[in-house]
Parts: sequence; structure tokens; C-alpha cells
Amino acid sequence: MSPDLSGATWFKSSHSNNGGECVEVSASFPGAVPVRDSKDPSGPALVFPASAWCAFVAGVQAGEFGTV
Repeated sequence: MSPDLSGATWFKSSHSNNGGECVEVSASFPGAVPVRDSKDPSGPALVFPASAWCAFVAGVQAGEFGTV
């Protein structure tokens, strides 16, 4: 079951100031990290286990996904 995201506080990376395609995440839910498209804030969100999101961020920081 997905959490009720209506009260979530969303934020974008400080690297997202290019006006391009951005995602927003919320740290409002212990153990889960909702992610949504910043251009469609009323659209759907994906909810990842916090451990999976942390592993993804660590992989990005380590350059495991190359440059996009």
C-alpha cells in the first residue's frame, strides 16, 4: 500500500536549476522515498524503499550510470 502523499514536502536537487527534466523527492515518510516528475506535480509518484533510494543515489555519485 502506498502512503498518502497529499501532505508530502517535495524538493528538487540543487543541480536542477537548468530548467530541464527534473524529479522531486520527499523525505516526509520514514522508510520510503516518493519520487515524482517536477513538471507534473499532480501526476503519479513512484515510492521506493529508503534503502533502494540510498543505493541508487550512491551509484549516481560513484558514476555507475555514466553521464547523461
